Amino acid sequence: MFGLFKKFKDGFAKTVAAIGAKTRGLFGGRKIDAASLDELEEALYTADFGVETTGEILGEIKAAYKKDASLVGQQAAAIGAAVLQRVLVGSEGDLAVPGARPASTAMAKADVGVRAPGPTVIVMIGVNGSGKTTTTAKLAWKLKQEGKSVVVAACDTFRAAAVEQLKTWAQRLDLEIVASHTGADSAAVAFDALQAAQSRGRDFLIVDTAGRLHTKSNLMEELAKIRRVLQKLDPSAPHHAWLVVDGSLGSNSIEQAKVFHKNFGLTGLVITKLDGTSRGGAIVGIWRELKLPIYFVGLGEQKEDLQPFSAENYARAVFGLEG
Repeated sequence: MFGLFKKFKDGFAKTVAAIGAKTRGLFGGRKIDAASLDELEEALYTADFGVETTGEILGEIKAAYKKDASLVGQQAAAIGAAVLQRVLVGSEGDLAVPGARPASTAMAKADVGVRAPGPTVIVMIGVNGSGKTTTTAKLAWKLKQEGKSVVVAACDTFRAAAVEQLKTWAQRLDLEIVASHTGADSAAVAFDALQAAQSRGRDFLIVDTAGRLHTKSNLMEELAKIRRVLQKLDPSAPHHAWLVVDGSLGSNSIEQAKVFHKNFGLTGLVITKLDGTSRGGAIVGIWRELKLPIYFVGLGEQKEDLQPFSAENYARAVFGLEG
């Protein structure tokens, strides 16, 4: 538990530093005052916690301060972490539970019937640069370390280097991969990969799709085609459709997620690049807006740095508390 918390704390070091620098030692043993509360408010906005969450954190700290003027920074930090944890109740994704595709989404209205026996299919979606390919490889490695058998599908056939990138990761991490050449039909690769995963009796298939702007209808249709093709082999596939979000984009990622959710029916999120940003509060805004569970967070560049999301570890880490 401590090791996992340390990864969270190290990963959110920039967010913690940004908040701590703004509050003049708020997380230490000094008493807080009106000035430090003002600076905390500024820091929370800067970290992209948003108006609602910032208001709730400040409201509870101010209420505690009115009751006890000797309140110190560490106590205020604990209050802030407790508020974050409360806001994030229900936000932790559970890979053992198949994603529930919302019936209201444009591409998810068909009756997919009873799930066929076979691998759990996870489709990774997102814009260019969000870290889909790297995340696909790290997730496959993580599942393999847990004793699961995994196939990855190199369905980003649009970007010249993407197939080779995933092949390199697969070779480095000893992963099974199904791939074709640049420009190949991505849906055909997905079909072949699921067929291979089924015939080999694998537990998981992770499909790496091409990065796409959420405003491009032709690329969104390509995602729909991948879904239709997968459902020819398993009417319930994909069981998970995760949007990979660059955490350094902050609140700008919310609109992106809303459009993908409307068009494809997302079942969850993976937030990447959190180790390189001071805007770690974006996680809360995305959860409040979409109520999509967060399955994993990227807290570094190493294969071990993709970690299951923990609301408690996140809340305590961003406020600089110990595990």
